[in-house]
Amino acid sequence: MSNASDETKSVRGSCHCQAVAYVLADVPSTGIACNCSICRRKGSVLAFFPPSKFTLETPRDALATYTFNKHVIQHHFCKTCGCAPFAEGRTPDGREMIAINLRCVEEFDLAGVEITEFDGASPR
Repeated sequence: MSNASDETKSVRGSCHCQAVAYVLADVPSTGIACNCSICRRKGSVLAFFPPSKFTLETPRDALATYTFNKHVIQHHFCKTCGCAPFAEGRTPDGREMIAINLRCVEEFDLAGVEITEFDGASPR
């Protein structure tokens, strides 16, 4: 399938069981494949957006949250199915951000996205 049309300018994402769902008021065109300990294990391909572009459609009580290391990113996952559709945190310069797992975006062609490898495993 192709990425969202120019008319929509938004995408919808969810966990596997649909207990966690969101709408993103943008169409991702790039992604990051990080090799840090959590992204590597989850197989995430991430795209980052300001919170103003993100609307959670389901109750927050469907989420469980995991933080580690510097605790600047809240890695959210579904309490029911375990999928991790998004995270919330801050950019290195302190701005709030949402990290969308592109593998959880519905009807989205990941092959049509430019993916950059990021070395998150190396010490900073």
